[in-house]
Amino acid sequence: METYVILRRKGWRSAEQFGEADRRSVAESEWSEEVVRIRSYVVDEQDGSVGTICVYQASSPEAVRRHAAAAGLPVDEIVKVADTIVERSDPAVTTA
Repeated sequence: METYVILRRKGWRSAEQFGEADRRSVAESEWSEEVVRIRSYVVDEQDGSVGTICVYQASSPEAVRRHAAAAGLPVDEIVKVADTIVERSDPAVTTA
């Protein structure tokens, strides 16, 4: 398994719409030993839409694309991670 970053720019009109897609992604990943999501960052796009930057472990970029297609998720770019340097853990997110 290799580590990949998946960019999904402007994939959804709202955070709620992303939530529906996220549930499909989790359901699809349950059947696959080829794709494991590590984490996702939901990002606000300048036009008001929502995108994601996701970190996966997968057997190949093609496996990531198959998973995305089955879950109905966009894929703009898949980048193989060469190395990981962790300075600090991700900060806790607080919502109001």
